[in-house]
Formats: sequence, C-alpha cells, structure tokens
Amino acid sequence: MKKMNRRQFGKSVAAAAATAYAGTAMQHLAFGQPEPMALRYPKGFLWGCATAAYQVEGGAQADGRGPSVWDTFSHTPGKTYHGETGDVADDSYHLYKEDIGLLKALGVSTYRMSISWSRVFPSGTTPLNPKGLDYYNRVIDELLANNITPYVTLFHWDLPQALPGGWRNRDTSKAFSDYAGFVAKKLSDRVQHFMTTNEFVCFTDLGYRYGQFAPGLRLGDAEANQVRHHGILAHGLGVQAIRANTPKETQVGLAENAVVYVPVMETKEHIEAAEKATREDNAPFLTALMEGKYIESYLQQVGANAPKVEPGDMEAIASPLDFVGLNIYTPTYVRADDSAKGYAVEPNPSSYPHMYSPWLTLGPECIYWGVRNVCDLWKPKGIYITENGTSSDDVLSPEGRVEDVDRVMYLRNHLTHLHRAVDEGYPVKGYFLWSLMDNFEWADGYSKRFGIHYVDFKTLKRTPKLSAEWYRNVIAQNRVE
Repeated sequence: MKKMNRRQFGKSVAAAAATAYAGTAMQHLAFGQPEPMALRYPKGFLWGCATAAYQVEGGAQADGRGPSVWDTFSHTPGKTYHGETGDVADDSYHLYKEDIGLLKALGVSTYRMSISWSRVFPSGTTPLNPKGLDYYNRVIDELLANNITPYVTLFHWDLPQALPGGWRNRDTSKAFSDYAGFVAKKLSDRVQHFMTTNEFVCFTDLGYRYGQFAPGLRLGDAEANQVRHHGILAHGLGVQAIRANTPKETQVGLAENAVVYVPVMETKEHIEAAEKATREDNAPFLTALMEGKYIESYLQQVGANAPKVEPGDMEAIASPLDFVGLNIYTPTYVRADDSAKGYAVEPNPSSYPHMYSPWLTLGPECIYWGVRNVCDLWKPKGIYITENGTSSDDVLSPEGRVEDVDRVMYLRNHLTHLHRAVDEGYPVKGYFLWSLMDNFEWADGYSKRFGIHYVDFKTLKRTPKLSAEWYRNVIAQNRVE
C-alpha cells in the first residue's frame, strides 16, 4: 500500500488547502497567479447517489406490499416528528423514472438503492409477492437503460412487521438469509454488487435498546446484545446465501456506520490510539465480522450479558467480503492516555460547530480516518463510501432555487479529505452521496432535508439545489475544486 513521506504529505495538505480556499482559475490568472491544483480522482472512480426504500418509495400499501416495523412505528403517536410517516414519502414507487432522470442529469455512474423486504415477501417469508419483485425489476432495467449501475442493499431497517419477535428472534436471521438469496438470484443477471445490511447499530441498539427507532423497544442489556448478534448473524448468513445463488463474479459487502475515530493530533501515539479505539469500540459489529470473533475487551465489558453464540455462528459472520461500505458523516476525536484502555475520547465542547442536524458535527477529516483505520486494521479488498452528506435548512427562493452553500462546503471538504485516502493508496472504489433527494428522515420525519434535490412534499416536485450543480461538475471533471 502506498504511503506518503512527510514531504509528500505536506504537499498534499497544501494542495488540499489551496483547493478548499482558492478562487476560480480565472481569478488567479487575472492577478498573475498560477491556476490552483485540482484534486483529481483516478480514472474509473465511481460517483453515485444513495437512497433507501422506506425513505423514498411511498406506495406503502400498493400492489400487495406488507407493513414493515417502520410503518407501525411511524403510525404510533409520538414516535416521529409531527407523526409523519413514509406512506407517500417521495412516491418514488410511481415516479422512479423521473428520479432516474435526476441521476442521469447528474452524470452518476452508480446508484445505491435498497429493497423493501415486505414488498417482496409481505409476511417476511414465502409466499412471494410477484408485483413487488416486478417493481424492482423495472427500476433496475430503467437504471441500466440509462447506463447507471445499481448497487443493491437488501436490508435498510424496514423489517417485515409479520416476522415474530423481530430481531429478538434468531429465526429472523435465517429468514433474512432466505430472502437475500432469493432476491439476489432473481436480480444477479443484472446486478453485480449487493450489500446485505445497513448500519447495524441503527436497527439493533436504536430500535431495541434505546427505543428511538422502530420497533421502539427498550430491552435490557442481555436481550439487546442478543439482538446485535442476530443482526450480524443475518449479515453472515446473507453473504453465504447470496454467494450460493449468484455467479462467482458477484460482489458482496455491507454498509456500516462504524464509529470514526480521529486522532487529536497526527502523532504516532494518537494515531495508534485512534486505530485501537476503532477496533475496540466497534467490537459488537464491524470488528466481530471482520475478525470472526467477539474480542476479549468486549466480552469483559458485557460480562454475563454477552450474546449466546451457537456453533457455526462466528464462521458465518466472518464470511469473506469483496468490499466494505462505510457510511461516514461525523468524527469522534480521541487521544492517547495512560489508562488501561490506552486512549480517551474527547467530548466536543458546546461551541463545537455542527450542521443543521445537531448530531452532525463538522470534521471532514473523518472520511480520511474512517477509511485509513478500517484498511490498516483489516485490509479489506475494497472500500466504498456508501453514504456521506448533510442536512441543511433548505429554503426554496421565489426564483425557485435552493442555495445550499453549507452543503457544498460540507461535501467539498469531505471529498478533499477522501482524496487524501485515495492518493495514499487506500482501495477506495467509489462514493455515494446521501442523498439524491429530500426524503423521510426516519424519526425526524420531513424536518431534516439531506437531498441535493429539493422535494416539495405537497406537490412532489423535484428541484435541483446548488449542491446538485456542484456535484454534477465534480462528476464531469472527476475532480474536486
């Protein structure tokens, strides 16, 4: 793997700073200054956008779709902002051709989408709902007709409500495996990249330990840790099922929002602390599936509440992956110390800047360190940034424009730091911006907009924002300026 010496790194940082703060080439030339260096990505780098089924599709009861836990949760009073639901969302179920037109106008080469499990199997298992599968066939065919490669996520939180016990039940892991293998077999003549699951902590801890997401439960530690285990077991069994039902060239991975640790300073001891924190604090999820075991520090931490592991579980969980997808938004800063752990997390002061969503603190270097820590620890074959983006207080002007300069700032700076990872030789294959358009933002309802296309949720009209124009330019030039 290519590494940079101190001098090369200094040049890279200088180039990044020049890119982030310089004006246009014409302005520089007007003052007799050289044109600033652009951060060009390698030929073949994949640019895309990402969405999730429940957030964009709508059509909640269309053509035989069964309810998911998010249908139930969002219809429960007090669970989402103003009681908003994904019943209609962006109505991409009916407007998918228009949405693919947005992708084509951007010039993307890829699109990350998810399958609604309960649209295909309303009860979570057989019988099949043919109209549900037909919908995804139409979407994929339309994408390919527009030269856009689909990357398919098989589970993005919308678990079929009909499955007894949800993720508390070990049988759900097997049900997912059956569903994943079936869908992959049906789509793999046109789809070559599958992701099993999206963000373990969100559908396990937030759903079953803290009650913030569907199904809104607050279980004790032992039960909640068992839910975690069933989640990663589903992933592992799903990998096996996909491989058993698809051609050998099919690529299998996942999308995970691992906690991203950033060293407070780029010195040896703090860099080592960030790597150690990445391994230990992601122990129940990414570490377990990359190493095929629950590491000792995690088992000591949970003690008698450790999950029950049956023979063969960890072997399935450790099924080899073709790539790791990382959803990266925000940093957690860490420093080395003399404690038993060897590191300490630095809490952000109240003055620390954040984007429109309070949790989305600003620190674009996180995208570099997220890639670096995962690669240095586990040497994955490939990395995709499967989500990166930000909410903004978007307002449609009387002229019909959304000038989301804050989102452009966020994206520009993250892509500048991602370029550092690419330039240092880490195997980053592509980038999926979150999100193509404003959508149902889970418990936040429609109060937080993450799209680069503005959606009027009364008329469903889509309007490109300034960020869409900016991203189109990045893609066209394959570089960040």
